[in-house]
Amino acid sequence: MSEHDRPHVLMMSEITVDGKLTLKRGASSKILMKYMAPETEILLHQTRAKCDAIMVGANTIRIDNSFLTVRLVEGKSPLRIIPSSRADIPPDANILGPDARTVIAVSEAAPAENVARLRKSGVDVVVAGEKEVDLPGLMGILSRDYGVDRMMIEGGPTLNWAMLNHRLVDEIRLIHLPFIVGGADTPSLVGGMHIETEDEMFRLVLKRHYMCGSNLVTEWDVLYNSAPRE
Repeated sequence: MSEHDRPHVLMMSEITVDGKLTLKRGASSKILMKYMAPETEILLHQTRAKCDAIMVGANTIRIDNSFLTVRLVEGKSPLRIIPSSRADIPPDANILGPDARTVIAVSEAAPAENVARLRKSGVDVVVAGEKEVDLPGLMGILSRDYGVDRMMIEGGPTLNWAMLNHRLVDEIRLIHLPFIVGGADTPSLVGGMHIETEDEMFRLVLKRHYMCGSNLVTEWDVLYNSAPRE
């Protein structure tokens, strides 16, 4: 799928010096995000306001229960996109509320009762994929049916890996936090990778770096030289 057939995608995340997203497995990323400088929090909300849609994974919703709205600056909240193969979003999830429009992407294998519950809550449910959400297919749906030209992802390691693996990420913006948390199983920016050679690495080009308050921010373009891994 070419970029002309899908939204332009920016991955944005806070990250520790050792590449971690949280204090430990199962912990909310909000614990570390509270250490972001006020200027960097504003940058995050400015970025959301400039995007047509924002995507996070279902596990991030379960752990963080985020609103994914624009609050600190003027601007419209983006369309919220949540891939959830089994449509098992918690019924008290904030993204099911009226703050912004929400699309839940499910697979054909999602239990009918889960899908019915989501639709009753007022969100859009789209089916993309047989057993798992087909992310390239979903990107096409978002572009064609929802007019999404620019999307950001604030995903965890699973979604970040899947989007990169399908060559669906164009840019990465990282907010660097001056901490080291360690932990062999602590979630990092990208999970799921078990590469065999350096040829399989994702290659980036640094295009900009600057201080935002007390936080270093780096911006990268993603280069793809090989076919997606299975």
